Amino acid sequence: MSDGTLATVRRGLALSPELRPGMAGTIALALVQMGGRVAVPIAVQQGIDHGIRAPGGPDLGVVTRVVALTFVALVISTIAGYLMTRRLFTVSETALGALRSRTFRHIHDLSMLHQQSERRGSMVSRVTSDVDQISQFLQFGGVQLLLSSGQLLVSTLVMLFYSWQLTIVVLLAFGPSVVVIRLFQKRLAGVYRAVRERTGVMLGAVAESVVGAMVIRAYGVSGRTEQRLDTSIERLRVSQQRALRTSVTSFSSGELGAGLALAAVVVLGTLIGVDGGLTVGELTAFLFLVTLFIQPVQIATDMLNEAQNAVAGWRRVLDVLDLDPDVADPDDKGVELPAGPLSVRFRDVSFRYPGGPVVLADVDLELAARRKVAVVGETGSGKTTFAKLLTRLMDPAAGEVLLSGTPLTAVKFSSLRSRVVMVPQDGFLFDATVAENVRFAAPALTDDELMAAFKELGLADWVDGLPAGVETPVGERGEALSVGERQLVALVRAYVADPDLLVLDEATSAVDPATEVRLQRALDTVTRGRTTVAIAHRLSTAQAADEVIVVDAGRVVQRGSHTSLVAEEGSIYAKLYASWLEQTR
Repeated sequence: MSDGTLATVRRGLALSPELRPGMAGTIALALVQMGGRVAVPIAVQQGIDHGIRAPGGPDLGVVTRVVALTFVALVISTIAGYLMTRRLFTVSETALGALRSRTFRHIHDLSMLHQQSERRGSMVSRVTSDVDQISQFLQFGGVQLLLSSGQLLVSTLVMLFYSWQLTIVVLLAFGPSVVVIRLFQKRLAGVYRAVRERTGVMLGAVAESVVGAMVIRAYGVSGRTEQRLDTSIERLRVSQQRALRTSVTSFSSGELGAGLALAAVVVLGTLIGVDGGLTVGELTAFLFLVTLFIQPVQIATDMLNEAQNAVAGWRRVLDVLDLDPDVADPDDKGVELPAGPLSVRFRDVSFRYPGGPVVLADVDLELAARRKVAVVGETGSGKTTFAKLLTRLMDPAAGEVLLSGTPLTAVKFSSLRSRVVMVPQDGFLFDATVAENVRFAAPALTDDELMAAFKELGLADWVDGLPAGVETPVGERGEALSVGERQLVALVRAYVADPDLLVLDEATSAVDPATEVRLQRALDTVTRGRTTVAIAHRLSTAQAADEVIVVDAGRVVQRGSHTSLVAEEGSIYAKLYASWLEQTR
C-alpha cells in the first residue's frame, strides 16, 4: 500500500477502537483454518509416497490413517473458519456502527455554514454509502485478507520445506506482478476516490429531486430534472468503468504470474525429480501448494479495487471528522447561563458569509429581559442572520453576543439549548405524530400535561379537530399538515420547552388570516413573561412588540416603539409600514 493509503487505514482504525479487541484470537483462528487447507497437500504427499508407492506395494492402512487425519483436520479448519468469520462480522458491525454514529454527531456539531457549504445528499452519503463500503470490505475483504495472509505464509513455509529451489522459482514468477500492482495502486486510489465523490453527487441529486417533487411538477421541469439526474448517473458510470478497467489490468498481471509459476514448477520440478531430488508425492504436493500460494495472490489483485474503494470511503468520512466545528461547545470548560429572565447584548457585532459581502456591521445594542422585541427590515437586510447569531447557530466574525452578561461562546450547549429556543420560519416537524413532535422538547411530558399545553395556548379545539387528535401523524417534514398547522405544533413545542429567551423567525408568515389570528393568540401566551425576539416579516408582529429594531443593509438604523417609529415621516420603518398596509388592503 502507498504511504497515503496506509496513513488513511491507520487513522480509520484509530477512530474505530472497537475493531481491536479479540483481533489476536481472530488471527489465531485464521491460522488454524489455513493449517487445515495445507493438510490436504501434505496428506497427498504422505498417501502417495508411503501408501500408494510403499516399497512393498500399496499400504491401505497408511492411506486410511492419512485420510482420517485429513478429515479431522478439515473439520477443525471449518469450525475455526466459522468462528473467525462470525467474530469478524460482529466486531466490524459494532465498530462501524460506532463510526457511523460518531460521523453523524460530528456533522450535527458543524455550524450552519459548514452544512450549507455541501449538498445534503453528499453529506448523508458520508454516513450511509461510504461507511457501507468500509463495512463491506471489512466483512468480506477482511475475511479474505486474513485467510489470504495466513494461506500465503503457511503455504510458503511448507513449499520451502519440500524444495527451496522451486519456492524461489515461484516467488520470482510473481515478482513482476508485485511491481505492476504497486504501480497501479496509486492510480486505483485516485479513481476510487472519484467514484465515492460521484456517488455522493448522485445521491444529492436524487434526494433533491424527491424533496422538490412538488415544485418540479408545478413548473413542468421534470425533463430538466431528469437530465440532471442522468448526467450525475452517467458521470458515476464513467468513473466506475475507469476504476474497473484499472482494476482488471492489475488483476490480469496476477493471472500472468500464476501461469508462469505453474509452468516453471512443472518443468523444473520434473527435472529435479528425475535427478532424485523430489519424490512423486512431494512434486504433487508442491503443485497443490503452488495453487494455494496463487489463490491469495490472485485474490489480492482482485481485492485491491475493493480495498481502494473502502479507503476512498474512509477518506471521505475522515474529511468530515477533520472539520473543526467553528461553533464549538465549550463543554466542561463552559459555564451555565445565569438563572432568571435573560437580557441580550450585541457588542460591536459584524458578520459576513464566506466570499460574500458584510451582512451585519457594527451592531451594538442591548435588549432588556422580559421584553418583546421585533426585528424588521427589507429582505436581505440581515434579520435572520441576527437570529442565528443570537441562538449561536453561527458565531460573529467580529464582536460578541452576550446573554445576561455572559458571552455565548463561554456557555455550555446543554445550558444554551435548554434556555434559548428558536422557532424557525418553516416550522420543521419530524415524521411522527403531533404528540411526539411536541414531546421532542419535553420527553417526560404526560398526556394530561400535553393536552393542558394545547388548552393554555387556545388550541384545544384545533387539535381535537385533527383526524386522530394529538396522535395524528404529521408526515415527512410535517407535510400532512398545512404551513400554519405546522407552525401551531412548533409553537406548542417551544412552549413546553419553557425557554427564558424565545427567538421567532416570523411564526405568522405565509399563513392565511384565520390561522394568523389563532397563531397570534398562541404567541401572546407563549411569549408572556419571557424575553422574546421576533424576526418580523409582517408588521402586525411589530405592532404587538414592546420595541422595534429596524435593520437596513446590515446596520441598526432605528429603534423604538411601533407608534414612535411610524411617526417619523420618511423613515425606513414608516415606509415599510405604509407598504405593508397597502398590501393588506
